[in-house]
Amino acid sequence: MLKRALDLIGDENKRAGALAVGGMAALTAGFKGAGLAMFVKGARQIEERWRADHDFDGGFKERWARAVAFYESQHQDPTNRALHMVGIPMIVGGALGLLAAPSFTPPWAASAALFGAGWALNIVGHRRFEHNAPAFFEDPLSFLAGPVWDVKNLVSRRRAASAA
Repeated sequence: MLKRALDLIGDENKRAGALAVGGMAALTAGFKGAGLAMFVKGARQIEERWRADHDFDGGFKERWARAVAFYESQHQDPTNRALHMVGIPMIVGGALGLLAAPSFTPPWAASAALFGAGWALNIVGHRRFEHNAPAFFEDPLSFLAGPVWDVKNLVSRRRAASAA
């Protein structure tokens, strides 16, 4: 049934994105194994399309540099950046809780709420302020670049504050 639904989506990138998002939805619905499998499959398909579209066959270091540069280019609005500084830790913490807590327990429910609220903040930032889609739909490494970007910005802010 999932394959039939995905086949209705004509664009391969959108289909891969839908699979990854469906995986996150399955994770928040308590289907940990299936959710992770769907997410990984969608992310892998997005990466394959990215490599084909960018004629890329380099190593991880070059790929990471491109992912971070792309992520940075998609997050220029200060309000969107602020929303991401709050939303990304919520997503990461929520995802870890969803994976670690037994499904349908209070810690799992709190993790699901945190995960959903973090995504809501990021989506509002992109729709209302940045006027673009989340970077993940074009570059799956954005899922890793986002938290790294958050930490980098926090560290640089603290250094600037302590230097002042």
